[in-house]
Amino acid sequence: METKMSILFYGKTLKMTTDGKLPIYMRVTIDGKRFEVSTNSHMEPSRWIPGAGKSKGNSEESRTVNMHLDTLKHKAYEYRQELLSSGQPLTIDSFKYKWLGLGESKQTLMEVIRNHNADLEKLIGKGYMKATWVKYKTTEKHLQEFIRWKYQLSDISLKALKFEFMTNLEFYLKSEKNLSINSYGKIIKNLKKIIHECVAKDWLEKDPFTLYKVKHVDSQVPYLSAEELRQIETKTLTIERLSLVRDLFVFSCYTGLAYVDVAHLSPENIVIGIDGKKWIVKNRQKTDVLSKIPLLPPALSILNKYKDHPKVCNSNKLLPIMSNQKVNSYLKEIADLCGIKKEVTFHVARHTFATTVTLANGIPMETVSKMLGHKKLKTTQIYAEVVDIKVSQDMKALDSKYSTAH
Repeated sequence: METKMSILFYGKTLKMTTDGKLPIYMRVTIDGKRFEVSTNSHMEPSRWIPGAGKSKGNSEESRTVNMHLDTLKHKAYEYRQELLSSGQPLTIDSFKYKWLGLGESKQTLMEVIRNHNADLEKLIGKGYMKATWVKYKTTEKHLQEFIRWKYQLSDISLKALKFEFMTNLEFYLKSEKNLSINSYGKIIKNLKKIIHECVAKDWLEKDPFTLYKVKHVDSQVPYLSAEELRQIETKTLTIERLSLVRDLFVFSCYTGLAYVDVAHLSPENIVIGIDGKKWIVKNRQKTDVLSKIPLLPPALSILNKYKDHPKVCNSNKLLPIMSNQKVNSYLKEIADLCGIKKEVTFHVARHTFATTVTLANGIPMETVSKMLGHKKLKTTQIYAEVVDIKVSQDMKALDSKYSTAH
C-alpha cells in the first residue's frame, strides 16, 4: 500500500514579526504525522490566501513568494521519491532527516557525547574528578532537550552541524532555560571540546564552530577585607561547630585552598620547603595543577590545634571536616555574629587569600597564581582591582613627597 504524503503552506500568526509580517510555514504530513518547517518567507497578512496556501495578486512580491513555495513543494516530492527509490521506508522521521540533511553520516552528535561521557565516567579518580563528568552530563542533557525543541528529533548527524546550530543553541539556553552568560558559555565550551575531538579523529573534516566565540563575563569576586578577616578570627564562639567552621575558613584564608582540597589534605601534603619551613604541596582537585604554599603562622596554628582531634587521629586527614553544605550554612551564622553583610561562603576564603592576604601585601601576581594552582595568569588577573588599590596606597607617600618638594 502506497504511503500518502500531503503538503500544506500556512501562515503562523503566533510568530508574527515585529513589523507585522506573517511568517509562512510548510507542513508535511505522512501517515497522519506532521513535520513543520519555516519557508523563510514573510508577507502582509492581507495578501495571504489560507485556503489556497499562496499569496494573492500579481505583484512582484506575490509572484516571488509563490515561486519559492512551488520550489519547496517540488523539492519535498523529490525527497519522497529518493527515499522510496533507495528502499528506505517513507516515514515522517526519514523525511525529516532527509529534509534537514541529517541522515548522511552514521556518526551522530548525541551518540558521540554519550560515548564521551561514558569513557569519562570510567576515568573518575584516574585523572578526572566526578564534578567534571557531572558537567558533561549536564551538557548532554541540555543538548538532547535542545535538539528535540529545535528539530523535533532525538539526534542529528555530525556532518549536519553548521554555525547556525551554535547560535540557535545559545538562543535556546538563554530564552528557554534562562541561563546566564557564564552558565550557557560553559555548556557551549564543553560542546566545542567534543567537536575538536571529532575533528582530530577525522569524523569531521573541519570544525563548524571555529568562528563562534564563547561568551563570558568576569564576575565580581567577593573577598573579606583585612578588618573583616580580623573580626572572624578574633570573634569568641562558644558553639563548637561554629568554632570549627571558623577555623577551617581561616585556614583557607591563609592557604588559598578550596574546600575540596582542605577536605583531602593529608600529612603527606606537608613538606619542608626550600626555606626550611613547612609548606603545603598538593595537586588541586579541580585542575590537577600542583600548588606549593608556604604555611603562614595562622594556618600552622590551626593545624596544631586539631592534630589530636579524634577525627584527625582516626583518619589520614589534617583537619576534621564536615560537608560543604553545612560549612556554608554555619558560615552565614558566623558572618551575622560578626556583623559582616557580605554573603560569606567557603570559596570567599580562597579569594581573600588571593586579595587581602597576598596581593594587597605586595606579593607578585605570578607568585599568587602559582600558589592558587591556576593554569593561566589570566585567571588570577580577576583580582587586578586589588593590585590597583595597593598601587594607589603605595603611591600616596610618593605623591606627598613630591607635593611637599614643590
